[in-house]
Amino acid sequence: MLPPDFSNFNELVYSMIETIEIAILGTFIAIVLSIPLALLSAKNIAPNIVIFFIARTITIFFRAIPEFIIAMILVIAIGFGAMPGVLALGIHTMGFLAKFYAEDIEHINKGPIDALKSSGTSKSQIISFGVIPQILPSFVANNLYILDRNVRMATMLGIVGAGGIGYELQSSFRMFEYERVSAIIILIFVTIFIIDHLSAFIRSKIK
Repeated sequence: MLPPDFSNFNELVYSMIETIEIAILGTFIAIVLSIPLALLSAKNIAPNIVIFFIARTITIFFRAIPEFIIAMILVIAIGFGAMPGVLALGIHTMGFLAKFYAEDIEHINKGPIDALKSSGTSKSQIISFGVIPQILPSFVANNLYILDRNVRMATMLGIVGAGGIGYELQSSFRMFEYERVSAIIILIFVTIFIIDHLSAFIRSKIK
């Protein structure tokens, strides 16, 4: 594996950028899907126990299925490329984010909620002015954590044909190009290192 082969550095950087794009899009899909699911699976604001149970079951179901299995099913269904990776990350991490959001909602201060209810505000106004301001810091922190996680997982999903740098890594292993493998590993490490410190910096600013 030594010395690392960076002869095709531009191609590797392009694949790494594709991996980051997969992670960002997957995280965005997860956020959009998990917000309504979290509102329905939080005990203190769920419309009724039946909807709460159904929403909570959905979050558990998608958390229980690994990204690899979802990605393999989607690769078979729609073919190789970035889209199976995006959808696999979005569907799987939706369960995690919905759980995080719901737990944050369940632990909010009830004082502002009771004050809004006593003034005759609607359900949407209670959520907008009583719930969202209280969970916003943890909302941003959880999203950054999931994005950081999804970059690592997007790297691995490429191994099953979901595009990105993982596909290049798998191809290099199969061709016994171990010098190129070490170059890819170094690039992945540097990328994750930068993203980890960047997300930690942003989280420190919102506390």
